[in-house]
Amino acid sequence: MKNTISERIADFLKNYPPFNSMEAKQLEHLSLEVVIIHKETNTIVFSENENPHQYFYVVNKGAIALSKSGSSQILDICDEGDVFGLRPLLAHESYKLEAKAYEETILYAIPIKDFKPLALENKRIGNFLIESFASNTGNPYSIKHRGKLYGVNTEAEQYSTNKILDLQPIKYSTDLITCKEGTKIKTIANKMTQYNVSCILVEKDNLPVGIITDKDLRKKVATGLFPITAAAKTIMSSPIITYPKELTLAQAQMAMMKSNISHLVLTKDGTTDTKAVGILSKHDIMVAVGNNPAVLLRAIKRATDAKRLRAIRHGIMNLLQGYLDQNIPLGLVSKIISELNDASTKQVIQIALAKMEEEPPARFTWLSMGSQGRGEQLLNTDQDNAIIFEDVQEEKLEATRSCFLKLGERISKMLNTIGFEYCPADMMASNRSWCHSLTEWKKVTAHWIHNPGPEEILLSSIFFDYNVTYGDKSLADELSHSIFDHARKYPQFFTHLASGALQNPSPSGFFRDFLVEQDGEHKDFFDLKLRVLMPIIDAARVLILSHSIKSINNTAERYEKLAELEPNNKELYLACSYASKALLKFRTRQGLLHNDSGRYIALDKLNKEEKIKLKRTFKTVKEIQSLIEVRFQVKNMLR
Repeated sequence: MKNTISERIADFLKNYPPFNSMEAKQLEHLSLEVVIIHKETNTIVFSENENPHQYFYVVNKGAIALSKSGSSQILDICDEGDVFGLRPLLAHESYKLEAKAYEETILYAIPIKDFKPLALENKRIGNFLIESFASNTGNPYSIKHRGKLYGVNTEAEQYSTNKILDLQPIKYSTDLITCKEGTKIKTIANKMTQYNVSCILVEKDNLPVGIITDKDLRKKVATGLFPITAAAKTIMSSPIITYPKELTLAQAQMAMMKSNISHLVLTKDGTTDTKAVGILSKHDIMVAVGNNPAVLLRAIKRATDAKRLRAIRHGIMNLLQGYLDQNIPLGLVSKIISELNDASTKQVIQIALAKMEEEPPARFTWLSMGSQGRGEQLLNTDQDNAIIFEDVQEEKLEATRSCFLKLGERISKMLNTIGFEYCPADMMASNRSWCHSLTEWKKVTAHWIHNPGPEEILLSSIFFDYNVTYGDKSLADELSHSIFDHARKYPQFFTHLASGALQNPSPSGFFRDFLVEQDGEHKDFFDLKLRVLMPIIDAARVLILSHSIKSINNTAERYEKLAELEPNNKELYLACSYASKALLKFRTRQGLLHNDSGRYIALDKLNKEEKIKLKRTFKTVKEIQSLIEVRFQVKNMLR
């Protein structure tokens, strides 16, 4: 007789992480051990500092409020499908918060002794536990908690750059064209022509026994060695060499070179004793190698026009998609994609310079600003750039500027051609306001610092993330020195910059609801950039500038440096570093999925797991904003 209660429990749990990663039988057995608990409004599930229960909890119906004992402030609300009370069981410590029924609630109590073995077996469940753990620690890779969760390692320990190159995704054909040993060669040739394939698999009892390629037809049939009426087994290559489908790029290349073959047959277990699941050709390898960053970099440097660079940009996007599919750490992904973006921009500049009628009239520097300046432009978003040229005599200033404006216009146009949209606010080197001599730039930035109105703060927040992409770096270095000198003389600038960092609207409203756009083109969408990413980016900028650190632009790296400079705030800064990478990865996935910038998110298209991951960053946003509000005395300035 079936246990209908456990069936209902399993039917509910399978819709929510981490249970949606379990096999049906695993979930069925676990559900038999689940205890159903009913809680009236305002009754306690567990108290702060209480020893952990033998269960963690999932909300079936109702809501649970999490708060500090004796405080009326609710820190979190857990509703249908949310997991809570898990962290103390993993960290072997008492509860840090009080859990109370916010309304009449039904809970499923999951016994940790039955759940833990499943987490050890299933990587996705293990990842969920890490992230659940992070919901309170803020950062699962923090020094305090590193290694406590089933041997979690740092990103650097998990991967190396060389290993990434070996893990290039290889797309192989799964639509197998097959024949029998007795099939006539003429029939085989017609079939290969019909399906436009370069090989056909010969099977016996549904298992692979041989392969016939275009090369076999040319060398063995077209030369007259065998008639077209002969059977497949007379010309097939046998026994065939098989490999498992989880083949890396490096392994596939080595296999073909070792055996001097052009096709690899992939089977379920890598042997001829199981069914074939795909065929990998030399062409597939070449396509995969084309997505290798070293190959793409060489191709970029050889490109002689924007059309060729645009085609290479598609390869970069394929590379990015492959890295995300393989869950490669975003820190490494950002570095590789940023290098390729910078190389593309640099090549565009060199092409534009080659097309100019005469040499530039002075030394100059091309600055990439905004997300590209921070090394965070993974998608093809809009341009933000500027030109600094060396000081010239007053009578030559406008003629020199005119020359660089023409160069800036040519470069911006080519960048647009290869996939980078024009800046809607016209913050580009083709605009007179973003093309100045060194002395002029010193005056402009000094004005922003000493007269920090809303517009000046906005311009500073974009410009002060600049990075030298091309030209004379000494010009940018001298400008940086000037900026920090003025900031030291007028520290109130940091208060204004911090105030600007607090202007972005909150990501969540009452009881954790996402705050969405109320009108306009993106009505009912969640603005990921404005509400979550920018607060973390803006806070990192003002904090790192206040320490006079000019050589680090990337947001995650800024927080990692801040963790070194301020050990007392280390955990929060590492949490911010982790959150910035998680959010950038989320935006990139959404952008690739919908072929846009990934900025505006349709919440109804997200599953529960994605919403949970996104919400976990909100607490970090609030904490870092509280820190800069207190440190730079923003409230005092506004009084």
